[in-house]
Amino acid sequence: MYADDIAAVYDLVHEGKGKDYRQEAEEIAALVRAHHPDARTLLDVACGTGRHLHHLDGLFDHVEGLEISPDMLALATGHNPGITFHEGDMRSFSLDRRFSAVTCMFSSIGHLRNTEELDSALRSFTHHLEPSGVIVVEPWWFPETFTPGYVGASITEAGERTVCRVSHSVREGDATRIEVHYLLAGPGGIRHLTEDHTITLFRRADYEAAFERAGCDVAYQEGGPSGRGLFVGTRR
Repeated sequence: MYADDIAAVYDLVHEGKGKDYRQEAEEIAALVRAHHPDARTLLDVACGTGRHLHHLDGLFDHVEGLEISPDMLALATGHNPGITFHEGDMRSFSLDRRFSAVTCMFSSIGHLRNTEELDSALRSFTHHLEPSGVIVVEPWWFPETFTPGYVGASITEAGERTVCRVSHSVREGDATRIEVHYLLAGPGGIRHLTEDHTITLFRRADYEAAFERAGCDVAYQEGGPSGRGLFVGTRR
């Protein structure tokens, strides 16, 4: 769960690495409407700081966000005062309405620990869909596409702040463990922050089976914003 100072520099780091939230939002909207031309509403699960929703808000009549991290949720609300946000767990949330589309991007689904939790999340997504509604999920790497020992590095400068991020990824059983170090430099000095993430290496078949059990037809397409592909489910 992203929190405190790391949550505060999350967007700065990823935009510095080239992440284009506007373009991704436009691609998400086009993908949703390719499967559901009349889509008018959207819920973004694990919405983070709400940067996708900032742009999706102009592409749908109504959008909302769900996020488990209070610190990320506070940032999302501050960035998007006109959008409704909910604090909740993707495995068990329950809202009072249904949506044309439910999205879960940036491999957030990989933070689930096993196929039972994956089933719970997909059932929750489907429960919040209108008939013929669409689910878009960006997965983490599959076991056969993950690169053990991968090192990522970036340096981002913004005004008086500089953020250096270095990560190292290893495989531990059926999961990826990512160790991340940050150096945050500014007029007040330099700080060192660390975080660790365990992200499950679900198989493609695991995702597809979870969609099917939740009552959705599902297709997988290569590419996607991070090169890990996208699953698109349509409620039966």
